[in-house]
Amino acid sequence: MNKINWNFNNTYFSLSSSFKENINPVPVKNPELVLINKTLASELNLNFSKVTEKELSEVFSGNSLPNGSNPIAQAYAGHQFGHFTMLGDGRAILMGEHISKNNERFDIQFKGSGQTPFSRNGDGRAALGPMLREYIISEAMHSLNIPTTRSLAVVKTGEDVVRESILQGAILTRVASSHLRVGTFQYVAMRKNESELKTLVDYTIERHYPNIKKSKNKAVDLLKVLIELQIDLVVNWMRVGFIHGVMNTDNMSISGETIDYGPCAFMDTYDPKTVFSSIDEFGRYAYFNQPSITKWNLARFAECLIPLIDPKKEKAIEIATETINSFDKSYETKWINMMRDKLGLFGQDSKDQVLIIDLLTWMHKNKADYTNTFCFLMDENFQHNKIYNNENFLIWKKRWKERLKLNNSTPEKYLSLMKSVNPLVIPRNHKVEEVLEYANNNDFSPLKKLINVLEKPYEKTKENIDYQYPAPVSDKKYKTFCGT
Repeated sequence: MNKINWNFNNTYFSLSSSFKENINPVPVKNPELVLINKTLASELNLNFSKVTEKELSEVFSGNSLPNGSNPIAQAYAGHQFGHFTMLGDGRAILMGEHISKNNERFDIQFKGSGQTPFSRNGDGRAALGPMLREYIISEAMHSLNIPTTRSLAVVKTGEDVVRESILQGAILTRVASSHLRVGTFQYVAMRKNESELKTLVDYTIERHYPNIKKSKNKAVDLLKVLIELQIDLVVNWMRVGFIHGVMNTDNMSISGETIDYGPCAFMDTYDPKTVFSSIDEFGRYAYFNQPSITKWNLARFAECLIPLIDPKKEKAIEIATETINSFDKSYETKWINMMRDKLGLFGQDSKDQVLIIDLLTWMHKNKADYTNTFCFLMDENFQHNKIYNNENFLIWKKRWKERLKLNNSTPEKYLSLMKSVNPLVIPRNHKVEEVLEYANNNDFSPLKKLINVLEKPYEKTKENIDYQYPAPVSDKKYKTFCGT
């Protein structure tokens, strides 16, 4: 009996074996439910009222397979820090595609569910801390109005995983509009089978972009759509100071969602060179490099499509190159419009770019907090920081106030715009680490409180004041890890 109301319709499973391997999750000893996302469950039309917590833990650990599921590990490749390698789901299993009451299709994936044919000597398991981190950050990103995969549940496995130390094992249930990646196309392109490539393009368009099904050149139009979606995504990351940390091509989703929350973090002090990832020694994926890496990844996607763009290879390369080169102008336009919104500026003025750059330069030079500087400009100054009495800042602020007067902008109007895009609260790195430490000691109440606060990042509440402060000043550089 389908107590939970799963409604699986598995189209990726029906593709040839070239694209995936059929495999079930490896059962775990003693599953225990830690988090369940009831809001997301409701959106998916899932019903937990007829099941016990124990039954939920069995389902979301993979011990009890959902009705209608067809578990698979997906094949893909990727450029990891610029180096190409063949990959695949090494510790994740796609259970199937669930159809919601609104007829929307969502991948249901278990992350940390055991070895697969793509595990490459790994144990296929995940530790509790990284799975909780993905839950926190992905749900925060959703509340920040940024396209993202979602998190439905976290279950402890009752088993240890051995990394640099012994850690508690866990499985995350990830929900995505799909797990198609640039790396999926790279995997198929490397097989040099044009029929498979055409199948993948047609499948992608049918699933995500049916409006271009009748296009004269589907490959080119798919590339154009993805360029704009990825520009929108990275502009959103820049808006909130998010640093993905591992922008490999296998972590770029064809649906335009943020995917994979390994060494990600949010910037406190504004510094365009900010890097948190322990393995990003040269700053390849630093904050200010994210747009150029997005373009680089899209160029790798374009390379995969060459056989379908034009029968003549030289002509195909010319078209692909021209299309990719549209990135820079589109990004610049969207970025400056995003910054105008952050500053409450309506319309356009020839001096806007200088005004914006001057603020960012001042923030960098004076080590100002990125998020809280915009809070200050919105008169949401919960913290009386003397830095905003700085003479150069006051001179800049006077210029900004003059610019606000253009286009008949009233305080109500420009503040409303600013408050719609400038969060009051983000997942501060020290707060995330703090709640994860409690969770590793089996105290989940601070974690749940943080998750609740992050659900309303644009609202002023008594609860979120404590979560607005940046980390205490320290000589120790904050580092994040991949979590594998």
